[in-house]
Amino acid sequence: MNETERESMEFDVVIVGAGPAGLAAAIRLKQRDPDLSVVVLEKAAEVGIHVLSGCVLDPSVLDELLPEWRQEETPIRQAVTEDRFYFYGAQGGIRLPNALMPKLMDNHGNFVVSLGLVAKWMAEKAEALGVEIYPGFAATEILYDESNVVIGVATGDMGVLKDGTPGPMHQRGMALMGKYVFIGEGVRGSLAKELIRTYGLDEGRDPPKFGLGIKELWEISPEKSKPGLVQHSFGWPLDMKTGGGSFLYHLENNQVYVGFVVHLNYKNPYLSPFEEFQRFKTHPDIAELLAGGKRIAYGARAITEGGWQSVPKLVFPGGALIGCSAGFVNVPRIKGVHNAMASGMQAADAAVEAIKAGRAHDRLKVYEDGWRSSSIGRDLKRVRNVKPLWSKFGTALGVALGGIDMWTNQLFGFSFFGTMSHGKPDHLSTEPAAEHQPIVYPKPDNTLTFDRLTSVFLSNTNHEEDQPVHLKVGDMALQKRSEHDVYAGLSRFYCPAGVYEWIEGEDPTYVINAQNCVHCKTCDIKDPNQNITWVPPQGGEGPVYQTM
Repeated sequence: MNETERESMEFDVVIVGAGPAGLAAAIRLKQRDPDLSVVVLEKAAEVGIHVLSGCVLDPSVLDELLPEWRQEETPIRQAVTEDRFYFYGAQGGIRLPNALMPKLMDNHGNFVVSLGLVAKWMAEKAEALGVEIYPGFAATEILYDESNVVIGVATGDMGVLKDGTPGPMHQRGMALMGKYVFIGEGVRGSLAKELIRTYGLDEGRDPPKFGLGIKELWEISPEKSKPGLVQHSFGWPLDMKTGGGSFLYHLENNQVYVGFVVHLNYKNPYLSPFEEFQRFKTHPDIAELLAGGKRIAYGARAITEGGWQSVPKLVFPGGALIGCSAGFVNVPRIKGVHNAMASGMQAADAAVEAIKAGRAHDRLKVYEDGWRSSSIGRDLKRVRNVKPLWSKFGTALGVALGGIDMWTNQLFGFSFFGTMSHGKPDHLSTEPAAEHQPIVYPKPDNTLTFDRLTSVFLSNTNHEEDQPVHLKVGDMALQKRSEHDVYAGLSRFYCPAGVYEWIEGEDPTYVINAQNCVHCKTCDIKDPNQNITWVPPQGGEGPVYQTM
């Protein structure tokens, strides 16, 4: 099957991923030079339906990219009207005065949006400029020349059966060749992982850090709706040694996003981010808000949290990493869309100048050299110690020290802590089960709290069962010996979609329910042996997020 020759298409720039970074890059390329040929590959069947974010949008970069947007009909409508910050205990909370919060935490001028709808709108803008967008085609392979230079990507074969053989509807993937290739496939993408490893792009950098964000969309009683209210909390239900917190964003039409983030450097293998989120909703403040409401959507996605110290080298021979493939999220603000767009624009500017100069397939050095002094670098540098302080000192002291550090960076442009290291990667943070007690979580009431399979149903996730499993376990014996025997089968706890099960018995069996996968990629990050690899399933499959 793999010896069948692929069809090939030639472009000036090939972009993997129709998220904010990839679409901003495509738009910028055509703005700068309408004659450039630009293609965007998107693994989802439609642009936007695999996109998941909070999302409070900082529109500063969009104002530069599409300055006319404020005079048009767009999905960016609900301005932030109020900020609230809480420290929660089990039965109550303390509201933190806004005056204590650094100015960079202020959401004035930002918008509560569905990022999926924003991506769909940006795709329409890109296509109007002549960008070709191919949804339903997952890029699964980097194409190199004989000098180990990236010259394009290939899409995955369609119609492959579970045993790896071609089925009756088999179609060979296509090769898309470009003078430059931009990788904007999001957090922990398989192609970005390969490129970072192949070219040593993480040399001299801190290890990447991640969180798992879980989100629900609720319709609440009209009298409780406060369109534009943005609320964040930390503390309960997590203990003081486990990082994370909540977000709650009020939209139009009596809708509210309710979400929870758990930093993936947690130690207890029995901890379940999904169950912690369900527990969070039982807090009196949240339960009262949601009482009488209806849950209408669910999703989960990993979040990059390494920031300034962890961003790898962005360029390689023949292309560049953009957006969350590089990791530009500002952790305390829980914002990365503006930086993702800016990175796409900066890479596009570098490619335009290179192509004008007659260059191709080289390193876009100006992009790598410029990002730290750009708006992206300024945004990330001043919060660079917030995550390391939280990880080192725990929630109470770490968050306080992080706040002080943000103030000194804002007022004086320096940090008492210099630039702290993140230390070890998240998969090495998990401790053996013998050092912890199992956590007994309450059973769902199916009104306020729910189980994972019911939640996955709301994500509209679908994968054909007769296809190769896209969650690759490298060594099944190692999985039993370590993941099961040492870490109590932690994948069944960390996965927010019920993908992984251990069927206990004389010889425990590992079951992978790949059809449940919502593409959060937590398994690829948190597995203690890095023995699970997430790759794209056949094109178009996965969750269908309509307004998330």
